[in-house]
Amino acid sequence: MKKVLALVLALTMLCGLMVTAHADDKIKIGISIWSSTDTLGSECKRIIDAAADALGVETMWVDQAHISEQVTASAETLAMADCDGIIICNSASAEMGSVIKTCDDNEVYVAQFFRVIDEAANPEEYAQASESKYYVGAVHESEFDNGRTLVTILAEKKGCRKIGLEGWEPGDATFLGRWEGYKAGVEEWNAAHPDDTVELLEPQYGRTTTDTGRATAEAIIQANPDIDALIVAGGGGDTLVGAIAGIEALGLTGKIAVVSTDFLPDLAERLTDGSMAAESGGHYADPFFAFLLVYNAIKGNYETSTEGFYNMVFPYMFVASPDDYANYAEYFTGSELPYYADEIKALADLSYDELAAACAALSVEDVVARHTK
Repeated sequence: MKKVLALVLALTMLCGLMVTAHADDKIKIGISIWSSTDTLGSECKRIIDAAADALGVETMWVDQAHISEQVTASAETLAMADCDGIIICNSASAEMGSVIKTCDDNEVYVAQFFRVIDEAANPEEYAQASESKYYVGAVHESEFDNGRTLVTILAEKKGCRKIGLEGWEPGDATFLGRWEGYKAGVEEWNAAHPDDTVELLEPQYGRTTTDTGRATAEAIIQANPDIDALIVAGGGGDTLVGAIAGIEALGLTGKIAVVSTDFLPDLAERLTDGSMAAESGGHYADPFFAFLLVYNAIKGNYETSTEGFYNMVFPYMFVASPDDYANYAEYFTGSELPYYADEIKALADLSYDELAAACAALSVEDVVARHTK
């Protein structure tokens, strides 16, 4: 009897050790983001939380406000917290040198979202990323095309001819890409309409808060009272909320056409009352795909290279009327997400090429087709 009890006890202890080992083996992914609570950041958190729940992944969040020293410190914090991987939305590409070194030193996989290192502008960081075993890649939009499309909407559909520009942080890689697109769109319009040209002002910077966004918009208007449009380039959504409030306080709602990148939760109302003229966005799924990249790298499903990295391009969505926004609101906001739990699990099992194709195909029409079968 004692032998039987001893065997039972041994088996019980062994099972306990196996359960503990299984729990310890749970994948842990850190998320370094400018804010997990503002308009865009909260949407990013919602879809990442859904992915983590579906896949049984532990997460850890660090908000770093796009302040360089906090961006680089966030990678150190997450690595020291025993994360197996990190997804990060940095500010300047130069910050990625430190981030990648931290991840290499600690054998932690890392992928960027809303960002990619520009080879021409940051050749050293690009080479470092290419040579790193732990730099998985980047999920981002074509910011150039985004900027060009938005400024063309202003010129062609809204009839604007003098456009103010509010960025959020000087030197931010994403802003610089959008700015190149704005300038290219203006140049293309002016070349085609030499007698009806558009002027794009130099950018002023509104950081990432409502108060600074408002103050910057008011300063732009006071210095240029004849502008008929304002591009609030992005920054998470709060900058735009502040700019809209400043324009309203000046009694200029509907007189200055406001466009931006980052969908607001009340965008349908904004498009109806004229406080917004058009917007690009719907891109909060970027970090979702970066999350899946890192998840698969950790599991060994996506082989990382010392001669390059994965580069996944995500499509922007554009709305310029309440009707444009209606389907997006139905299938991307509120209680809905673009992917259900079973779809998330299926996406996590795809090859990289299949996942990149799914990313490129994501649209309102795609979600409607999948969720109304």
